[in-house]
Amino acid sequence: DVQLVESGGGSVQTGGSLRLSCVASGVTYSSGCVGWFRQAPGKQREGVAGMSAGGGRPQYADSVKGRFTISQDSAKKTVYLQMNSLKPEDTAMYFCAGTPVTCSFTARHYTQWGQGTQVTVS
Repeated sequence: DVQLVESGGGSVQTGGSLRLSCVASGVTYSSGCVGWFRQAPGKQREGVAGMSAGGGRPQYADSVKGRFTISQDSAKKTVYLQMNSLKPEDTAMYFCAGTPVTCSFTARHYTQWGQGTQVTVS
């Protein structure tokens, strides 16, 4: 039984920053991938960033490269998404997720999901 809980969302002005956190309880993947996805109303869920569960090899969607940073604190079982230079198009519900296999930006590959945290940029 793995539960993922996101926090840190909110409303921010264009150009501002937010840091999202995802805390895992129960079993945490020691291999595979942890990542962040987002979904705006009427749009498909899209991958934002991913990182191997053991740490390292971060990857980012082109739309957020240079602005977002994914990191992980294994001791705290927490994954972070630092979001800088936020734009209105970043507005979405953000989810953390885990998969026992290699990182990908395909949502259906992920087996564990948090409840989401809303990010609104205006």
